[in-house]
Amino acid sequence: MLRYTLMRLGIFVGCLVVVWGLVYSGIAPRGLGDSNGMWIVLLALLLSAPISFVVLRKERDRASIQIVQKVDRVKSNLEANRSQEDDAVDEVTRARGQTS
Repeated sequence: MLRYTLMRLGIFVGCLVVVWGLVYSGIAPRGLGDSNGMWIVLLALLLSAPISFVVLRKERDRASIQIVQKVDRVKSNLEANRSQEDDAVDEVTRARGQTS
């Protein structure tokens, strides 16, 4: 998951540098007034999203498999804890039933 995030961040930073160069060289339009920095970031986000979607497909699939495995492991641990609690409650109930 960290690898995917770092790769996605790298694509964004690369797009940010390219857009910054295009804006300051006059090829891409500048933002209005003081919004030039925000304009560059928004353009970089717009460019990096589809690039990441296509380029990082395999890495995204690997990350989602890891997440699913982790969620399944947590669910099985919770179920195991629940069954242990149920067994303990059953033992206490039986012990009280025998003493009454």
